[in-house]
Amino acid sequence: MSYAPDRSRAALEALFALDTALGNVLRTTREPLVGQMRLAWWREALQGLDASGAPAEPVLQSLTAAALPLGITGRALSDMVDGWEPLLGDIGTGSIDDHARLRGGALFAMAGTAAGVASGDPVGDAGEGWALADLAANLSDPALASQLRERATTMLAHARRLRWSRNGRALGALTLIADRQLSGPIPPTFVLRLARFRLTGR
Repeated sequence: MSYAPDRSRAALEALFALDTALGNVLRTTREPLVGQMRLAWWREALQGLDASGAPAEPVLQSLTAAALPLGITGRALSDMVDGWEPLLGDIGTGSIDDHARLRGGALFAMAGTAAGVASGDPVGDAGEGWALADLAANLSDPALASQLRERATTMLAHARRLRWSRNGRALGALTLIADRQLSGPIPPTFVLRLARFRLTGR
């Protein structure tokens, strides 16, 4: 978050806190129906931010205070719920595509809006690749995880080829980290790679 402009750091923290909260619904729910009910609560609460404000829930209050003033709507935030819901059932190609687009793509797009990234910053590929890499790391099916790593590698490689704008470098750094994690544990020397990226955007 320190790579992001000062004015947008709180918004980015709130957006990624929402992503964590939605992911926790799946991590702590065994019954798909219960998971759907919990996600439905988040969808309704997020959509309600545009009209009635936030209830007494820390993530929603942070989003109201930091993200909404930067042009992000509760309606757009609620789309992230749709990115997690497909994973409640059997995971197939369609559900993975939806997850990558509606979770990672939407999250990075909104974070880009908050940070004021340049139009040429590859937030779409970066966000989807980031989501696929994270999902692959949390799957118990080794064959499916391997397929997702391959897809994530392709998308993240494209995002790494371009020079990121100064305002986009927080998201670009997450792209580098996700790409490196696909190869195994990150070595301490990787901090030098991130420092170079922070200075140059590549």
